[in-house]
Amino acid sequence: MDKLRVMSVFGTRPEAIKMCPLVRELASRPEIESLCCVTAQHRQMLDSVLEVFRCTPDYDLNIMTPRQTLSTITSKCLLGMDEAIDALKPDLILVHGDTSTTFAGALSAFYHQVKVGHVEAGLRTWDKYSPFPEEMNRKLVSAIADLYFCPTENNRNNLLKEGITEGLFVTGNTVIDALKTTVRDDYHFATDELNHLPYGERKVLLVTCHRRENYGEPMKNIMLALRQIAEENPDVELVYPVHLSPVVREAVDKYLRGAPRVHLIDPLPADEMHNLMARCYLVLTDSGGLQEEAPALGKPVLVMRRETERPEAVAAGTVKLCGVVQDDIVTMAERLIRDKDAYRAMAHAVNPYGDGRACQRIADAILWSFGRRAERPADYQGK
Repeated sequence: MDKLRVMSVFGTRPEAIKMCPLVRELASRPEIESLCCVTAQHRQMLDSVLEVFRCTPDYDLNIMTPRQTLSTITSKCLLGMDEAIDALKPDLILVHGDTSTTFAGALSAFYHQVKVGHVEAGLRTWDKYSPFPEEMNRKLVSAIADLYFCPTENNRNNLLKEGITEGLFVTGNTVIDALKTTVRDDYHFATDELNHLPYGERKVLLVTCHRRENYGEPMKNIMLALRQIAEENPDVELVYPVHLSPVVREAVDKYLRGAPRVHLIDPLPADEMHNLMARCYLVLTDSGGLQEEAPALGKPVLVMRRETERPEAVAAGTVKLCGVVQDDIVTMAERLIRDKDAYRAMAHAVNPYGDGRACQRIADAILWSFGRRAERPADYQGK
């Protein structure tokens, strides 16, 4: 019997962190030919992850351009995917999450009548403009997909509410698989500044902020809140790997640069980011992935957004929404900085996102769905 040709498609740093372990797992299966196509929606940040996980794409669309728009990303992905699909002839195309690459990859697969598997399926905020454009991207992919790999039972229930009843698997999140390969006690940072932070003496706060829906007034509020936290808490060191987006960098330079004990650094490779997260005290972010990663390392997360598509983490107590109002962000951060009991309650909460075997479950589910495995894999039950 011919090998099953499975092509994984991704284009951004967060996608790559979550998909590279899956590409590797698929390659370990003798029944599968694991193929990889990257769009390079985020060129530099994507390449750093590919290097960490030693993942060499079979196809690289290299679409990134300065100040690219959602329309240019989507159209270039569609045109490039035509060529990749014709060349590699996959039986199944895997897309991840909710980026423009994800939507374009799924749509292109549909145009070519190739089955689609959606990794990290079923996340919802129920507000199509927040996060933007991610919420609609994942809903549109749900309408196209054939197989749905849901991190949690709640994600599967979201799909059931939308009338999707076939091809659903609960797998855990592949990001937990990634952390198992990158975090080490003896890790030495290539970014030397990180080797000299006073981790034991001061509270190191890790910050990320880049969401499109936070552009403008919300981002100004966030930057001013971060500056206030640093100025009012001399026992805090704030580390911010600044996203390459010109909009983000302009806001950082205007409102945050020059604040005391604030380290503004370039984006980090996945392994450096994971190990910094493991050593930090607290995470403030508008990212989706960090809401899953940090709790797995026992780090509380404050989400600088109005809502989250990851309510499991809020319910478990590992994540709290602090919104985009300056005073609210400062108040919630300072409580965790100063109140040991409040901090301990979040740090010791149970992470609901997996046991490090999501990639194994996804590979098993693919083989079962294509008749290459006798038994349906058991769903992830949570901790």
